[in-house]
Amino acid sequence: MKTKIINDTKKKLVVMGYSENTQKTYLHYLGLFCDHFDNFDLNRINSRQIETFFYDLIQNNQLSYSAQSQYINAIKFYYEKVLGKPKTVYNLPRPRKPKTLPKVLSKNEIKKILDVTSNIKHKCIITLLYSAGLRRSELINLKVKDIDSERMVLMINGAKGKKDRVTLLSSKILNLLRQYYKEYKPDIFLIEGEKGGKYSATSISKILKKAASKAGIKKNVTPHMLRHSFATHLLEQGTDLRYIQELLGHNSSKTTEIYTHISKKAIDKIVNPIDDIYE
Repeated sequence: MKTKIINDTKKKLVVMGYSENTQKTYLHYLGLFCDHFDNFDLNRINSRQIETFFYDLIQNNQLSYSAQSQYINAIKFYYEKVLGKPKTVYNLPRPRKPKTLPKVLSKNEIKKILDVTSNIKHKCIITLLYSAGLRRSELINLKVKDIDSERMVLMINGAKGKKDRVTLLSSKILNLLRQYYKEYKPDIFLIEGEKGGKYSATSISKILKKAASKAGIKKNVTPHMLRHSFATHLLEQGTDLRYIQELLGHNSSKTTEIYTHISKKAIDKIVNPIDDIYE
């Protein structure tokens, strides 16, 4: 029964054009859901049983907001898209999303990371993530033909939400990429593994963490932090928020506006009241 549910769901995910990452995530959580209701017919499970399952899960496992949402999305997909059930069958309570600010690095910290990175492939990986505001998955899927040196842009095809966009290509990065290309001669993907094909997402994280540690940075540096830093630094330089939204590929300006809360430029305009007291 579980095998059929997983196979049916995978087929539907593929047909509907969901990304490989989303497919993997949904199938993982749906598999756990099947394991819990191993002795039940999932077609006959009611919303009360599902809500009780989630309540126990959250209480016993202290699931993060992200994990809770992915679990719900996977179950909603199965009942709604695969079985064609109405929404009332899986009317699940959504956890409140925590209001956390993006974590960013300063330009000086990014420079330190690049300064200690001698391997040219690794330097290209880190530099592209930051200078183009790329998601890790976008970097992995970036192809040699996506570099437009005439217009000085990178073409990001089929990104999150199946959207295409263009983002910045610095002349300094182009020179670095040309050196890298001469040495590694990638075939299809710009950054390829040792045996060709797509580069490993895990390896990208390891490269960055190792470089950050070597640079003496104590923060937990992640690839996505470089994307956040790109957006924040653009804002601090005076770039219009609408342009930043386009470069990042955000659907809504609300998503991009989060960077106004961490921009040093905005904070610097505020006069601290303690200054008047000391003066």
